[in-house]
Amino acid sequence: MDSILVGREALKKEIDKIAEVAGYLWQNGWAERNGGNITVNITDLVDDGIRQLPAISEVKQIGVKLPALKGCYFYCKGTGKRMRDLARWPMDNGSVIRILDDCESYVIIADSPVQPTSELPSHLTVHAHLIETGSPYKATVHTHPIELVAMSHSKKFLGKDVLTRILWSMIPETKAFCPLGLGVVPYELPGSNKLADATLKELEDYDVVLWEKHGVFAKGLDVMDAFDQIDVLSKSAKIYIDAKCMGFEPDGMTDEQMAEMTRAFNLPK
Repeated sequence: MDSILVGREALKKEIDKIAEVAGYLWQNGWAERNGGNITVNITDLVDDGIRQLPAISEVKQIGVKLPALKGCYFYCKGTGKRMRDLARWPMDNGSVIRILDDCESYVIIADSPVQPTSELPSHLTVHAHLIETGSPYKATVHTHPIELVAMSHSKKFLGKDVLTRILWSMIPETKAFCPLGLGVVPYELPGSNKLADATLKELEDYDVVLWEKHGVFAKGLDVMDAFDQIDVLSKSAKIYIDAKCMGFEPDGMTDEQMAEMTRAFNLPK
């Protein structure tokens, strides 16, 4: 059976982008074993041929009713699958799912019956909220950036916008490319409803959210946009930690310098 990607260049380009980002996550050391997840709304890339594809799995329950997702299609990393494998074989390590009309269940339609991530309910809840609020964002990424996770082990960094201020001040590009900063969710059990609810609340104000002692969750226009924001924040965290390892507290940009950046690039205040 041909891959769903055959003859669909726009969809193939999107899946190739997901595979590329999966490779970056692994190469950066952010995706040990099967760590991390990627979920992308591909509904706009679906044609009549895809809509008519039969299910290749039984009906599966999401665990929550999400009316905004009626008729939507998603590419999802598979549960237990490695990012390094997804980078090479995205359709063997992820699957395309169709949300059914009851908006609380789905079926897999391509290419293989790879069960989506166990965190699918929280990812889909975020996607539903994006649709409900008219957001153009199509991608969600969860990964484990080493330096950001390390900083989350200190309570002094976990106050509202404490890390945002530090990371913005390390290098001018951080505020330019991550103008909303970094939200923080105190530790909750991975995959729990409490973690999902707290993340959704933080995503109202931020594009990237740090999960204490765990990792980050980011949303973006596409998977590359979500990755770029994490990458920039991680670079700032590395600069801060490198300076501390050299034996000094980094000065960081002053409030005046960051205000100048805000004006120059017309960034959110």
